[in-house]
Amino acid sequence: MASPATTAVDLTAALVAAPVESAQWLAILPIGLCLGVGALLMMIRHRTDWHAPVALAGLALLVLVDMLLLSRVLTDGPLTMMMGRWRPPFGIAITVDLTGALLALAAAIVAFACALYANVDISTSGRRYGFYPLLMVLMAGVSGAFLTGDLFNLYVWFEVLLISSFGLLILGSERPQIDGALKYAVLNLIATTLFLIATAYLYAIFGTLNMADIARKAPALSATAPLMTLAALFVLAFSMKAAAFPVNFWLPASYHTPRVVVSALFAGLLTKVGVYALLRVMVMLLPIEREGLSFAIAVMAALTMILGAMGALAQNDIRRTLGFIVIAGIGNIMAGIAIGGSVAVGAAIFYALHSILLMTALYLVSGEIRRLGGSFGLDRLSGLWISAPVFAAVCLALFFAASGLPPFSGFWPKAILVKASLDIGAWWLAASVLVSGFLMTMAFGRVFLFAFWRPAVETASNAPAMLGGPPPVSMPSLSLARTENRWRLAPIVLLSAFVVGFGLFPERLIIATQQAASDLADPSAYIRSVFPEGDVR
Repeated sequence: MASPATTAVDLTAALVAAPVESAQWLAILPIGLCLGVGALLMMIRHRTDWHAPVALAGLALLVLVDMLLLSRVLTDGPLTMMMGRWRPPFGIAITVDLTGALLALAAAIVAFACALYANVDISTSGRRYGFYPLLMVLMAGVSGAFLTGDLFNLYVWFEVLLISSFGLLILGSERPQIDGALKYAVLNLIATTLFLIATAYLYAIFGTLNMADIARKAPALSATAPLMTLAALFVLAFSMKAAAFPVNFWLPASYHTPRVVVSALFAGLLTKVGVYALLRVMVMLLPIEREGLSFAIAVMAALTMILGAMGALAQNDIRRTLGFIVIAGIGNIMAGIAIGGSVAVGAAIFYALHSILLMTALYLVSGEIRRLGGSFGLDRLSGLWISAPVFAAVCLALFFAASGLPPFSGFWPKAILVKASLDIGAWWLAASVLVSGFLMTMAFGRVFLFAFWRPAVETASNAPAMLGGPPPVSMPSLSLARTENRWRLAPIVLLSAFVVGFGLFPERLIIATQQAASDLADPSAYIRSVFPEGDVR
């Protein structure tokens, strides 16, 4: 029977009575900003000429907000905001620690670079079909996944980014795009279903979905609850999301089909959300079960690295080559998760940040190779070193970074992983890292020899491209061409600067990622952020 209307209900046990601190709004601001700009773009959908400047302004602001958020977390530790002012674990927590803040900032930088490149890669038709609104919704999903402190909320943000990625994947409605989208959708929906099943299983065991609450309850339940089965389900679901062996075949079948800028976004962000979820669940929430599954994860990592690099070596299409390079990089990150400890996990986080920036840059580079050489096929490319020497030098630096050669950003996490593997006696895992790097060096060497170093071959199909395009007919057309080149090269230069900078001056990033790994292994600060003293229920 309903209570009388005059009955006072004491909600202090369930609601946060204190006012929300201004700093706490930083935790939710990246998500709200992306959704707000996306909604604004939908409202002005008939003015597609406004979409690019509005999206660029929004993403520039997102980079600034994420920088402030990272600075706040570095200074004061994890930051939590409870949605609806419900006390944990009743409400949904947005909890930002160092790992989430670093990855969110890298994702924002990548999205800004891709929005720059989209000015020349996305046609009027693509803008009319919603490229920029879909980009902002995708970034809302990515930011939400990195910043949430609730496991079901993580599933929700996965769904948000998947829905937007489906729309981006089929922009243009060409037959290869539809074929790639079908493979991408089916496999990712299977992975999402497994994630949902594992989440329901976890709720049945713990009675909560709050990550901080799970982290403090897991050690006591490890001996009595079937947490190993739960951990295995999460590993399978997130490995499929991350494109790890043996559930990686969807990625090289789909990432070469959309527009170049869409492929760059996907390569930089989507698989990294999968490995981030694996890091969060296995390292922070289920560390005992991670230890039990470490050998299986290490075997998956080694096979992912080796087979990904071998697949890259066998390709003729540059975009397909890069798809297998993405897979090989996921193997390196999983190796850090398998080894465990702050050193190896820190290397995995470093590699994830490196891969976000690098793979996006490499896919944008593939678009420029296609523009200059007239094809993505190595059998039809030649002489780019002569026609574009500066661009060739930037490409060579990126190829070295992807192969793990010094002095670029890919060298440091691989070196740390090799040492960490040898320290625990896993020489075969260290060998896998080195062999994978050697095979990737060969794959990129093959690309550079065919596309850049080989003497130019003039044909009817590529002669205009080899000459740098058709001759200008007027000063306005020359000015337009120069403006277009700036839009194309600026994002590549921006991302390449990070890759080179992190390689030459890695100390601060190594310290930050090692601290992030330590915070994952010891989530006491994370738990205190969600459950302050006197608020543990």
